Amino acid sequence: MQAVYYRDSDGREPVNDFLDRLSPERQEEIDHTISLLNRLGQNDPPLPFPFSSQVEGQLRELRCHYGRELYRILYRRSRSLFVLLHVFEKRSGAVPGAEIEIAKSRWNDFRARMELQPRRGPRSAGHDAP
Repeated sequence: MQAVYYRDSDGREPVNDFLDRLSPERQEEIDHTISLLNRLGQNDPPLPFPFSSQVEGQLRELRCHYGRELYRILYRRSRSLFVLLHVFEKRSGAVPGAEIEIAKSRWNDFRARMELQPRRGPRSAGHDAP
């Protein structure tokens, strides 16, 4: 399995852009949590709590921490990929509905564009990816 950044039709990667604005220490901690997804095999169950939890349907959250700061990456599985759809700093108990809607909209866009031919595939997650 491989975690990839969602890329919009203009080539922007909102999750990667958000992470690039964080300090290197925060980026490293979040990259480590993303790497846990990459260790999963095709038939493995989802990453367990406290690293991940179900949000709604097949939408899951990757739970990233840096000290007292909480970050959540909303993602879904697409065949052998984990598509990292949306990231935000969590400040409340539940995942806000607006954040879920952003992830769902990006998922719908991803699926629609991946079904078109020809297509440009998503880019691997991680700051050292080619």
